[in-house]
Amino acid sequence: MSTLSFKKSEDFIAEASSYLAGGVSSNFRLGMLPGPLAFTKAEGAILHDVDGNRLIDYYGGMGPMILGHNPAAVREKVVASMNDGILLGGQSQLEVDAAKLLCQIAPVAERVRFSGSGSEAVQGVLRLARAATGQTKVIKFEGHYHGWFDNVLWSNAPSLEAAGSREAPNVTPLSKGQEEEASSGLVILPWNDLDLLQTRLAQGDIAAVIMEPAMCNSGAIAPRDGYLEGAKEACEKYGTLLIFDETITGFRLAPGGAQQYFGVTPHLATFAKAMANGFQVAAITGPKNLMELFVTGGVLHGGTYNSQILSMAATIATLESVSAPGFHNDLNNKSTKLQEGIEKALADAGVQASIAGFPGFIHVGLGLIEKPREYRDLIAIDKERYRALCHAMLKRGVRTLERGAWFVSSAHTDDVLDETIAAAREAAKEIA
Repeated sequence: MSTLSFKKSEDFIAEASSYLAGGVSSNFRLGMLPGPLAFTKAEGAILHDVDGNRLIDYYGGMGPMILGHNPAAVREKVVASMNDGILLGGQSQLEVDAAKLLCQIAPVAERVRFSGSGSEAVQGVLRLARAATGQTKVIKFEGHYHGWFDNVLWSNAPSLEAAGSREAPNVTPLSKGQEEEASSGLVILPWNDLDLLQTRLAQGDIAAVIMEPAMCNSGAIAPRDGYLEGAKEACEKYGTLLIFDETITGFRLAPGGAQQYFGVTPHLATFAKAMANGFQVAAITGPKNLMELFVTGGVLHGGTYNSQILSMAATIATLESVSAPGFHNDLNNKSTKLQEGIEKALADAGVQASIAGFPGFIHVGLGLIEKPREYRDLIAIDKERYRALCHAMLKRGVRTLERGAWFVSSAHTDDVLDETIAAAREAAKEIA
């Protein structure tokens, strides 16, 4: 099989670096082999780059593109809305319609506040939880990601040495330049251990427990049986609010996110990514009595671009699409086919891996012998070999995230999935 060249992308990034730091505007676009890519067009499940390559895409814009690239339903709704304005500095019917849809879809949502990104929504929901409970400390779990701000960018990917004791993990920064004082309100625990969570909550000083209800930033790990139910019960017992960060799981696992998929409704939740299929939007959601604290309780939530009219149009089109009958059954079938195909390709080549997933999302962990149940189980992943696998796939026309995540969209047809699995068989042989 012939392999692709990416020389023009290399030249593009070199020139862009004269104006953009590193040639990019996000550190999460750095570090892959052979380097950051530059694109000219995207349609459905396919990207076209400056070298003229056609690439099957599993980045999914880092998660938002649940309908694939440039879907007609979203594009047409957004184009029509441009006739009415772009940024109004006030309210619009589109904003109300989008909020109504979200309240109908997400079990937790009686009221909504829109934000610009998942990172911003997390800041708002934590502020709300501290105000509602009168407490200041927040429990966060190893390996869970809640945005890039200083007060939550801790214990995302620590080494075992840096993490220390499993029962009382160290609070470790992900970036240089983080203020140590910003971590003072955090308590770090391993996820999926209900006993440890209950014990810490019993001290009575925790405002909120925030978690990915299914661990997707570091792997594809489901909660243990009874864990989410037990976490909610313990939070209610000790006066703490349970927050689901559904930035990734929202609208992928089910129309109403992981809370619908697992049948556990948190006290508050944030959504982002797949909510508007590539347009910049996020949301804080919860019951009326908590959300009204933004109005009557002195809790500030703001943002110039919150509920920007084009994003609201995209939100409506996307939520209508993902809540259509049969959408998630089809998405789950696509994800299952991909997961099983890659699993067989690696096994046939003698490459040890643990592969897990949910509707619209799978994770490939090379070198893992058993299914992981928490972050520390993922440390054994052979990251360098997986980078080699990603590079081998890219040379064969398939673009995958180097952290192990594969985002599946409704635009990934059977033919595209078959092509991906064929490339995986060749790539697996290359790294075997």
